Amino acid sequence: MSSSELNNNEPLILHVGTAIKERRVDKYLHGRFSNYSRAIIQNIIKTNTVKVNGNVVKASFRLSPGDEIELILPEIPTREILPENIPINIIYEDDSVIILNKQANLIVHPARGNTSGTLVNGLAYYCENLSTGLGELRPGIVHRLDKNTTGVMIVTKNDDAQWKIAKQFENRTIKKTYLAIVHGTPELDADRINAPLGIHARKREKYAVRHETGKESVTFYKILEKFRGFSLLELTPKTGRTHQLRVHLSYIKHPVVADDMYGGKLLYPWQIKDQKPAAQDPVINRCALHAYSIEFKHPETDQFVKFEAPLPEDMQNTLDLLREYRTQ
Repeated sequence: MSSSELNNNEPLILHVGTAIKERRVDKYLHGRFSNYSRAIIQNIIKTNTVKVNGNVVKASFRLSPGDEIELILPEIPTREILPENIPINIIYEDDSVIILNKQANLIVHPARGNTSGTLVNGLAYYCENLSTGLGELRPGIVHRLDKNTTGVMIVTKNDDAQWKIAKQFENRTIKKTYLAIVHGTPELDADRINAPLGIHARKREKYAVRHETGKESVTFYKILEKFRGFSLLELTPKTGRTHQLRVHLSYIKHPVVADDMYGGKLLYPWQIKDQKPAAQDPVINRCALHAYSIEFKHPETDQFVKFEAPLPEDMQNTLDLLREYRTQ
């Protein structure tokens, strides 16, 4: 169907074919109308403008052969991404993927109040061919890092590569390894943190351990170095929840250094050196968390590949000072 046929505010009638069994209605509609992201489709369903056999349904409703779907689709969003000359540190690139080392203080994609200055704006300037991405205004994006988390990311350049990479994330076959400098030293040298996460009960921008309502969240950690008052940890998440590593480390009472949202504190040279307080800049003024490596099956060759991103200067400087003044 053309865009003009979809956007005349007239109800559309779809008949589910005999090959469709137990398919979620949101996934079915996303497949039929790929110009609309799945998030947009789900929002349409929430407005009660999608009916199956005359009844309003939820996004999770399972379709059967012969079902009749009635819906009204809104206008396709026409907002464009403004290309911006934002530096991008490319580790590797071919016809399918871009592997980059994301810098700190960079949001991955446009969102509420941030329509420019994002990684996606920089990608639009750097590369004309990007996959559809996670949805509206997210070309090339198949996973994300927090604004102040640095490190390795995969960007896809076509929809076939995007689908294959996204499937690996869904099946949890992609191995991601992070490095974090945390307050204190965990009691065990290595352990699993298994604590379900959900949106914070009072602060919607935060996440928290929610035993009753949270989603399964699992992180494995290993201590790489111990210092007086601090540790360097290797983190391997099994799941990929928002803020997962930061919340899990805060939950076990070892928050990431400088992660003020989850209990981390700024760290100054005079503190590391056990000197009197002085007017100094912190050695690191953002969350000391870095996506160090990622391993996955290349979408073209189907061979496992691994890419690493070296520690950024602020984390390396922090480690150098800890090694000099805080070795146990």
